[in-house]
Amino acid sequence: MVEDQVEPSIAPDAGGGATRFLLRSRREPFEHGLLPIPKLIFSDGTVTLAPLVDKILRRSIPHPHRVDSPDLADALQISLDHARLALDTLASVHPSDPAPDGTVDVYDLVVFLYIQSYKRLVPRSHKDSAAIADVWPSTSAFDGYLSALSPLQLARSNSRRFMPSQADEEAHQLSYLQKHMGNILALLAEPVEEEGDESLVLTMERFEHLGFLLHFSEGIRLSQAAPFFANSDPDMPAAPVSATQVHEWVVQNIISSLEHNAEKALAKENGFLKNTADIDVPMADASLSHPKTQSRSSLSGTSSPVNPAFWTNLTFVEGMIKASVVKQSCDIKGDSIKVLNCHDSVIYILAPLRYATVYGCSDATVILGAVGKAVRVEHCERVQIITAAKRICIANCRECVFYLGVNQQPLFVGDNHKLQVAPFNTYYAQLEEHLSKVGVDSSINRWDEPLVLGMVDPHDSLSHPAGVSEIQAESATCIDPDQFTNFLIPNWFGAESLQTTRYNPFPLPEIYGASQQKKHTNLLVVQQSIRDVLLDENRKRELASALHGHFKDWLYGIIFLSLISIHIKNGECSLLLFQSLAHELKLN
Repeated sequence: MVEDQVEPSIAPDAGGGATRFLLRSRREPFEHGLLPIPKLIFSDGTVTLAPLVDKILRRSIPHPHRVDSPDLADALQISLDHARLALDTLASVHPSDPAPDGTVDVYDLVVFLYIQSYKRLVPRSHKDSAAIADVWPSTSAFDGYLSALSPLQLARSNSRRFMPSQADEEAHQLSYLQKHMGNILALLAEPVEEEGDESLVLTMERFEHLGFLLHFSEGIRLSQAAPFFANSDPDMPAAPVSATQVHEWVVQNIISSLEHNAEKALAKENGFLKNTADIDVPMADASLSHPKTQSRSSLSGTSSPVNPAFWTNLTFVEGMIKASVVKQSCDIKGDSIKVLNCHDSVIYILAPLRYATVYGCSDATVILGAVGKAVRVEHCERVQIITAAKRICIANCRECVFYLGVNQQPLFVGDNHKLQVAPFNTYYAQLEEHLSKVGVDSSINRWDEPLVLGMVDPHDSLSHPAGVSEIQAESATCIDPDQFTNFLIPNWFGAESLQTTRYNPFPLPEIYGASQQKKHTNLLVVQQSIRDVLLDENRKRELASALHGHFKDWLYGIIFLSLISIHIKNGECSLLLFQSLAHELKLN
């Protein structure tokens, strides 16, 4: 079971004393920025995209290098909804904040469209795939694929060896960029005449657009690290550089990073890496140093630093089975989190984040406090997700319920089955503070406006029958108001801010609010009826005992006894135990 993993942000030079910076792929465009819209995926790359750039730049408007949704819909002959989705997705994975007018830079757009041809890694097949075929849809358009990714399979394997590690994914992304860097630079470059021959050059401004895909771990901008731009005078524009020279420099840095990662993988495999950063997470995105903390299944909030010189912007909660995990801001290293392969558990992430991923979980409840960029939920079954976020994408899930406070339409892609959506249903003391910090507007909630795309994801490295990707995925239904309940998050640590959230900041639709009020009124009536019963002390004790006994019988009839024993064995507080039991009640 792994919760937090970190990795050195710099590597020792082969010569000895000096250190060398390592070029990293920005994982966000590859993990949150791919859309299964066939008209956005170009197998010919520069052949299609170069004329697109020229067409957009020739427009006679005040800012021809900016693109809005109608421009993109007209240029690619796609629907306005798909164009708007593409620009919203680009904004969600761009390192900078989006423009207030909803436009994007044409060169950011062309890079974004180019990587739509990227194909993600596929987990390796499980040797016992036949044994789990009965718990995952067998009528899928890509039958063997979903079976290989079933959350129950992951639980039985009790190992990450069937899932691509972070190191595998980064190597795959870097290899893709190495192969396609020449084409990407050609789209960013501009032609010039030199001694009668036409060549391509890049200005520093155009070169900076590569920052959408690549960065140095230490937070150093590409132009600061590139020798041909590093010493430029801030008051004097840097001279353009040959695209060939830029290509050689970028590819050499990619090769160095790939070699470094391969050396670490080999060293770990041979047992030479002990008590150091996990090879599976070669991700570091900033120049500040933070200690690693451990807070697994802990309510204390305390941490123990490890490797204080290293830090990552990615926190893991992984492999939790029949457990409760609470993470607050002090436990989160960086601005992203991944909840992986967790089962029969309750995961509380009560912190402001930019990105969150929930993958391969089953029979669990995951609460994501405030996510300012994007949430992705993939290959989960019988899971409750409660999140306040700018946007969410749900792929290949089964029998899950999503309690959403989202500013953009929830996106459903892939082979989904029996999903339900509901309005956001909880709060904790710092929620409004966290929403404000990450830019989520609680007055806007589009939870009931699902946007559904193709059933088969063309970004997976599998072959599919022609035309299958055009089949629309299954949408989600709205939960019955009578089944809607508020979710209580105990305030274990007390308020940490002056402005404390005391109620759900997302207004409930009238029908759900009325249902909640009716339940509250019924509860008050029952409570008052019990108070009004005229009984002596002995009879009151008998009544309390009877109520307690019937409640226990009812409770134990619909929960897993093993979950109770786990919590009692771990000595966790009764309030957390009750919260976990309440989670099981909702699942049943």
